[in-house]
Amino acid sequence: QVQLVESGGGLVQAGGSLRLSCAASGRTFSNDLMGWFRQSPGKEREFVAHISWSGGTLYYADSVKGRFTISRDIAKNTVYLQMNSLKPEDTAVYLCQATSRGNVYWGQGTQVTVSS
Repeated sequence: QVQLVESGGGLVQAGGSLRLSCAASGRTFSNDLMGWFRQSPGKEREFVAHISWSGGTLYYADSVKGRFTISRDIAKNTVYLQMNSLKPEDTAVYLCQATSRGNVYWGQGTQVTVSS
């Protein structure tokens, strides 16, 4: 069982930056994938980025490549999403996901709003 708690969302102007955090508790493994997804009203949930705890797997959606950076702090069991050059279309609820031994876990989400 893995529990996930996101934080760091908020309101920012276009061009600004935010850093999201996802604190994981429970048993995790080096091959577990930690990811960020986002969902805005009327749209399907969209993959943003993921990383393995080992750091060997790293992948970004094309829409955020070059602007967002995912990273992890193993000692703190925390995954981060640094978001730069934010655009109004990045506005969404950002959710943390853990994939561990075939099981998928979700956090409650954190709202990111980018004003133009």
